[in-house]
Amino acid sequence: MDLKRVVITGGPSTGKTSVIENLEQLGFPCVHELIRSMTSLEKNEDNAGDFLVNPIVSVKDPKKFNQSLLNGRIKQYEDSKETAGEVVFFDRGIPDVHAYMNCFGQTYTKEFEKPCYTYRYHQILLMPPWKEIHVVDNERFESFEEAERVYEHLKSTYEQVGYPITIIPKGSIEERTDFILKLLNLD
Repeated sequence: MDLKRVVITGGPSTGKTSVIENLEQLGFPCVHELIRSMTSLEKNEDNAGDFLVNPIVSVKDPKKFNQSLLNGRIKQYEDSKETAGEVVFFDRGIPDVHAYMNCFGQTYTKEFEKPCYTYRYHQILLMPPWKEIHVVDNERFESFEEAERVYEHLKSTYEQVGYPITIIPKGSIEERTDFILKLLNLD
């Protein structure tokens, strides 16, 4: 049986990381988001500048940062081949890089897009913006309005590269986890 790679994505403060952590506690293999650790590293560099908005536009060299992020997501995908079991959950996927770049008006070549078509996921689960749980912290800079824009760009980017999307309804961590497990016949 082929390993099912399932992306859980959404704008900032949608609850996706909490759901990923819950799935992991239930014993499902999960691949964690890279950007938080990358943002922390960039912020600690002497010449990183002020981070007042999303890291992809705040770092000294956004193109290099995005290429590193894309390479990291490709490595996560490749490394997932060693996962035991029938499913692995990803906290964001390769097309997220492009969605954020689109959202913040950054340009890239078709060659940069190619991994979206080379490395394919089984299912894309998208979490909608949720004002009541939206927060800003040391690695998350987007306002709620920006989070809504990110959501729209995630949705359109995944659709443009050929994925059907399932929207995860708002609810408790357990309700959302149950929805995912039922959807994937893992309950």
